[in-house]
Amino acid sequence: MSKQNIYDNETFFEGYKALRKKTCSANNLFEKPALFSLLPDLHDACILDLGCGYGENCLKFAQTGARKVIGVDISEKMLAVAKQEHADPRITYKNMPMEDISLQTLLPDGGAFDLVVSSLALHYVEDYDGLVKKVYSVLNAGGYFIFSQESPLNTCFTTGSRWTVDENGTKLFANISNYSTDGKRESTWFVDGIQKYHRTFSTVINTLVENKFQIQKLLEPFPTDAMRQANPGTYDQHLDLLHKPDFLLVKAVKA
Repeated sequence: MSKQNIYDNETFFEGYKALRKKTCSANNLFEKPALFSLLPDLHDACILDLGCGYGENCLKFAQTGARKVIGVDISEKMLAVAKQEHADPRITYKNMPMEDISLQTLLPDGGAFDLVVSSLALHYVEDYDGLVKKVYSVLNAGGYFIFSQESPLNTCFTTGSRWTVDENGTKLFANISNYSTDGKRESTWFVDGIQKYHRTFSTVINTLVENKFQIQKLLEPFPTDAMRQANPGTYDQHLDLLHKPDFLLVKAVKA
C-alpha cells in the first residue's frame, strides 16, 4: 500500500512552512491548545509522536518532563527542520511511515509507550483500522492515544461551493457533500492532488472502541469570547468555525 509523502514536495513544504509561521493560524489558536489540554501528566513518560513534523510538540513533551520521546514522520524535509530546531537528548526522530510502527523498530531494548499522540496526520492514513491496532500494540496498559485530525465535516466535502454566502459575501453556512461515504478525497492545498481519507464520526470512534480503546473525551474547538480578548485582531478571521469546526480531537485509553 503506497503512502503519501506530500510534505517532501518543495512547493507544498514551503507553503506549509509559511503558514505555520503565522501566530494567528488555526493550528496555533485552536488545534494546539486543545491537543495539549487533553494530555495526561508527562513526568517520566515514554511518548510516541506520529507524524511529528517539525518536532515542536516533541520538544515541548521533553521540556514538560517526558523521559523519552520518539517522533516519527515520513517526510525527510520535516525531520531535517525538527533535528535542527527542536533537538533534545531525550528525543529521537525516525524517518518512517506511521503505518510501519512496532515496538521492535522503536523500542528494541524493551518497554512500551505511555502515550501515543498525533497532530493533524491521521486523515492522511488510508488504513485507519490497521494503524489503530498498531497503536494499541505499542501502548502500555492504561496508556493514552490522543490525536487531532481534520473534522469529518471538512474531509467529506467533494464538490460544489464550500460555503453558502449572502449578497455581500458573508458566509451563512457551510455546505457538505457525500458525508456518509468513507474513502479517499483529493483537494488542492498549495499543490493539486492532496490525498486525504474521509471517515464519519462513527467510523473514527467505533474503530477505536472495536479495538478495545475507551473514549475519554472529544473536542471540537471553536472561537470564544475569551479567545477574542486574548487575540485582538485575529478572532474575526476564524468566525467561520462557528458554522463548522476545523478539527476533531480524541482522547482514548488502552483498556
